[in-house]
Amino acid sequence: MTHPSFAIPASVLDLAPVPEGATVADALQNTIALAQDAERLGYHRYWLAEHHNMAGIASAATAVVIGQVAAATSRIRVGAGGIMLPNHSPLVIAEQFGTLETLFPGRIDLGLGRAPGSDQLTATALRRNHSSADHFPEDVVELLGLLGDSADGQPVRAVPGEGTHVPVWILGSSLFGAQLAAHLGLPYAFASHFAPDALDQAVQIYRGRFTPGITDAPRFMLAVNVWAADTQQEARRLMSSQQQAFINLRSGRPGRLPRPVDDISKVTDSRYLALADRALRISAVGDKAAVAEGLKTLISNYQPDELLVCSAIHDPVARRRSHEITTEALSSF
Repeated sequence: MTHPSFAIPASVLDLAPVPEGATVADALQNTIALAQDAERLGYHRYWLAEHHNMAGIASAATAVVIGQVAAATSRIRVGAGGIMLPNHSPLVIAEQFGTLETLFPGRIDLGLGRAPGSDQLTATALRRNHSSADHFPEDVVELLGLLGDSADGQPVRAVPGEGTHVPVWILGSSLFGAQLAAHLGLPYAFASHFAPDALDQAVQIYRGRFTPGITDAPRFMLAVNVWAADTQQEARRLMSSQQQAFINLRSGRPGRLPRPVDDISKVTDSRYLALADRALRISAVGDKAAVAEGLKTLISNYQPDELLVCSAIHDPVARRRSHEITTEALSSF
């Protein structure tokens, strides 16, 4: 259900962060509570992402968490943003998401990415190999077929899965996903919340080369970081958790989501901070007025059909408040 006064439909991307000082169980309970709150606030979708071997992310078993979120809510669409298809056989994903769609009809989305969501050792532990990503286009087509209507005499069928027509999105942070989504006529979401460098060109390619397929017209979702609070100072403080997390990941020290700090410049090198701020530049930060202005500018620049809001915040109460202020901002223009 989309809030009738939002500027455009807005959805939530939740990486199920494990904050410093909390447990994985805490993180998963926070996710369920946040999803229930997102539904109350009128967000359109609630997406979770697949990552492996990461102490700070609790959504590795993505389909399982999606099922729990869907069971705890009643209207909001729930899905993957996304499943890293090279880690899996298309049949297994068709069965998982076909089961979810059967249990929660009309509420399940399946976003697909070709990144491993892990390192090479973890990919090996998943019984996959680096070359699996080379077969991503063929695997997407196979998966679409398994979720579609079966043909007479079809030797392999997804049960549950066939005939469910679970909506599939292509996710990406490069030009490859844009080209594939355009070629197959699929909706496309760009990971601009952490890798925005190819954003402008990817959007241009997707819209310019789109041919009708599963969908009749291009549908583009822009991922955007939002840190909203009652004051500018508090919003900047909340943002510092993600800045630290990004720097820790890029410097080979991934961990749980750090506690926020009042002055990020005092806890990190300015060169690393500049890299983090460049990667996180597709963002809206501040109080309601500042977030409204930031989102309005992004919508004007990229003309997305939908926003995907990502708010990595250490305190779950502050995270829910950020989502609330974001809805107020989206309703103000």
